[in-house]
Amino acid sequence: MINNSIKLFFLLLLFSACTRTKSTDATLRDFTFAPVKGIRYEEVKRRFSDGLSFNKEGFMQKPSWIIEVAAEDTMMAWSPQKQIMQKFYLQYDHGNVYNFAEEFFKVKHISKDSLVFQRVQVDGKVIAADIRSDVNMTFYAQSYIKNKLKVSAAELQKTSKQDTLFIQKRSEQVNANSDSAFAALKPVQFIPKSKIVTVEKISTVDKLSKRTEAYDYMYPQYKIVIDRAYKDFAYQCSAVVGYNGVIRIQNAYGVLPEDVESRKKVIHGVADIYLRNLFNVIPGTTLGIPHNSEITLSIVGRAIKKP
Repeated sequence: MINNSIKLFFLLLLFSACTRTKSTDATLRDFTFAPVKGIRYEEVKRRFSDGLSFNKEGFMQKPSWIIEVAAEDTMMAWSPQKQIMQKFYLQYDHGNVYNFAEEFFKVKHISKDSLVFQRVQVDGKVIAADIRSDVNMTFYAQSYIKNKLKVSAAELQKTSKQDTLFIQKRSEQVNANSDSAFAALKPVQFIPKSKIVTVEKISTVDKLSKRTEAYDYMYPQYKIVIDRAYKDFAYQCSAVVGYNGVIRIQNAYGVLPEDVESRKKVIHGVADIYLRNLFNVIPGTTLGIPHNSEITLSIVGRAIKKP
């Protein structure tokens, strides 16, 4: 009798555990990609949770992805480099979170006409509660764009009126303070007026450290070389280029903390003498609006060699 009671207890316990597992799995993974298999989608907008394409630092992620579910565990994505739809393993992580193409996405909506993914940063199965997880990607089926909306994807990908109003207001804020700035969608340009100067925009993209093109956009770097300088020198600094093209040195690199202020004065003098007179400095702009933006400058001077 006791043995039968024990057996019954364990059977009930096992049944309960199975029931809980099924219920939990259904809660964690409450949909299938099967209904949208073979439908090609194009990303039409990428917005923060406030509905804007930009944040106050000027960061913007442009909609650019083209995807297609090939199987429950396979996602295809367009590769601009290879000019093909490339297959990626679609790995289920937890909840409605999936990983493919080295990115994590939380599926928020799925239908034959559209998809909405939240691009997230996952650290140890925990979604980071910061800006890295605050981007929503909206996709429309290419057939829906062509046959129902009757517009191009490029038209849908344009920034909104709200974006323009936000950038106008943000520009007014930073332009009122010469030390304030945000990243420019179209960065600062140095146009040489003399053959004795050259300028190069430096890229710091590094796939191994996952440093993308967005880093170049947010933190533009330039190397300027001046021949026939008054002496040989090499300075590196950060600077704010104003909406009017005026350069204001913010910090000097490669010197001891106690020497920063004196080095900044020296670099400021170089900027006033050489950069202002030998370049047309065009300020950074976002949506056509000029505003203060911060850059990193490496300025190299080469003195005239005496015979």
